[in-house]
Amino acid sequence: MSGSTQEEEDLPANHTGPKGVINDWRRFKLDSVDQTVPQSKRELLRQMSTPREDDKERVNRKMSVQEYELIQEEDERVLKRYRKQCMQEMHERLSFGPKFEAVYELDSGEAFLEVIEKEHRLTLVVVHIYENGVEGCEQLNSCLDCLASEYSTVKFCRIDAVATGAAERFSSEVLPTLLVYKAGELLGNFLAVTKHFSEEFFATDVEAFLNEYGLLPEKDFAACPDDDDEGGDVE
Repeated sequence: MSGSTQEEEDLPANHTGPKGVINDWRRFKLDSVDQTVPQSKRELLRQMSTPREDDKERVNRKMSVQEYELIQEEDERVLKRYRKQCMQEMHERLSFGPKFEAVYELDSGEAFLEVIEKEHRLTLVVVHIYENGVEGCEQLNSCLDCLASEYSTVKFCRIDAVATGAAERFSSEVLPTLLVYKAGELLGNFLAVTKHFSEEFFATDVEAFLNEYGLLPEKDFAACPDDDDEGGDVE
């Protein structure tokens, strides 16, 4: 075994630099091989992931079409998982501030002011002003419940128009209303916000609307579905 090969195999996980990245990738690829895969397939994947001197003859020979397709399919599947793991680790390192993951019910005008003025300066606050029985309010509440689980660094709140102490300013004609704040500053004031949606709307519609104004941060990585978890094929 050459000194170069030995050096690559001895590198610790998460080592920086080109050799470290390659070493991490090889280890991740080997660890990701399903143990239910036939022994012959696992051996072929092992040879391609960590070639050794005694494998050189087998690796250098021409692969059959079946072997090539097998390697290509497994490479795509494992590379997708490896990229996702790297992105998730980076996301976790860069994440900061409090986490919420639910919609908070505000019961008074004082609570409304407090959440705007005293929340962390980097926290985005989205407040839904609603009234029971007003069209679109209940549906918007359901949408925000969904978004709260996907944007845990955003504080989603709701308050009944009467509870604000300024019901005259929030008549049924302007409800539901969405207000967006950050560091005490009003960034978005959307009266009768459902006029921007179709009669039947969903969380993705509200998300797209807020993103049009650049109001939402990056979505939590954990909220993204993992296509491979259900054993789905890579496209």
